[in-house]
Amino acid sequence: MSPRRKHAPPPGEELTERQQFILALVVRDYVETAQPVGSRRLIARFGLSISPATVRHEMAVLGQKGYLKQPHTSSGRVPTGKGYRLFVEHLLGHSELPPEIRHTIAHQFYQARQDVEQWMKLAASVLAQRARAASLVTAPHPEEARYKHLELIAIRGRRVLLVLVLVGGEIRQRLLNLPEAVTQARLSAAAESLNARFAGKTLAEMQAAPLPADPLAADVFPAVQAEMRASQRTPIDEVYRDGLAQVLSEPEFAQPEAARRALAVLENNAMLERVLARVAADAEIGSVQVLVGGEDWEELRHCSLVLARYGAPGLATGVLGVLGPTRMAYNHAIPTVRFVAHLLSEMVTETLAE
Repeated sequence: MSPRRKHAPPPGEELTERQQFILALVVRDYVETAQPVGSRRLIARFGLSISPATVRHEMAVLGQKGYLKQPHTSSGRVPTGKGYRLFVEHLLGHSELPPEIRHTIAHQFYQARQDVEQWMKLAASVLAQRARAASLVTAPHPEEARYKHLELIAIRGRRVLLVLVLVGGEIRQRLLNLPEAVTQARLSAAAESLNARFAGKTLAEMQAAPLPADPLAADVFPAVQAEMRASQRTPIDEVYRDGLAQVLSEPEFAQPEAARRALAVLENNAMLERVLARVAADAEIGSVQVLVGGEDWEELRHCSLVLARYGAPGLATGVLGVLGPTRMAYNHAIPTVRFVAHLLSEMVTETLAE
C-alpha cells in the first residue's frame, strides 16, 4: 500500500482497538451487501460477544469522529471516505492472492511474453475479473528515450518511411522527403551506420555526439532526434480498459446520473492521464497507491482507484490499476493489482531488455 500522505495527520490514533475492530467489520459487511450496517446484524454475522447497546455506542463514536455516517436517521451506518482510508492503510493488513490463482495468472502471461500489446489486454482482463472492477493499463514507456534500431524504407521518389524502434519496444514512424531520390541499398546502409553508432544511446548522448559523417545519415539524424523527443513528451499512451459493465452493475451506479459520472471518469482521457501520470512520476515500482473517493480529484468523488507502477527503472515503466465505487472490495483489488504489477515488471525486465 502507498505510504500515508505527508499532509494528513496519523489516522485512527484517537480510536480504541474495539472501535477500530468494529469499523473494520462495518466496512467488510457494507462492501459485500451495499446495505447500511446495524448493530444487531454486526453481532449476528460476526458472532460478537458484546451487547447491541455497546456496538451502537461505538458506532456512534465512530460517526462523531467522521469514520461512519448514517444515510437516514433510522438506518444503520456506512463508511465515509475517512473510514475507508483508515481501513485500507491500517486495518486491512497485507494480503496476497492464493498460490493457485497466482500460478494461473502467471501461466497466462508467460504464454504471451513476446507480445507487448497482448500483455496490456491480458492485464486489463485479469484485473477486471479478479478485482471485480474496471481496469486501466498503460503500455510500458521508456523513462528516457533510448535508441535501439532504425529502418529506412523507400516509398516512391524522394519519399522515405522512417521506422524507429526504442528500447522498451516503442515504435515510431515518420514520412520523410529527402533532397533527392536514393536506392533502398543506400537507405539501408545509412540506417546501419546510425544503428552501429547509436544503439543503446539516450537522446542527450546522441545530441552531444558529432554529426554522422555519412551525408544521408546526417540528413535523417534530425528526424530521429525529433521522434525521440516526441516519445519523451508522451509518457501516457493508449489506456487499455476492461470491466466497465461490472462497475455499472454496482448499486451505486444504478441511477442514470451516477452511471453517467462513472462513464465520464473512465472515458475522460485528459483526467485519467493526470492521475496516471502522477503515479508514473511519484510511485516506486510495485508500490500500490489507493485514492479513496476523490481525495485529490473532484471528478473521482464517487469512486476509488487502486493503482501501481510497474516496469524496470531506467528501461521502461507503466501504470495499471482498477477503478470502482468507494465500496470497493479492497481485499481483492489491492493484492491483485500488486501481483499483476509484479508480473509485468518481470516481463519488462526479461523481455524488453533483450
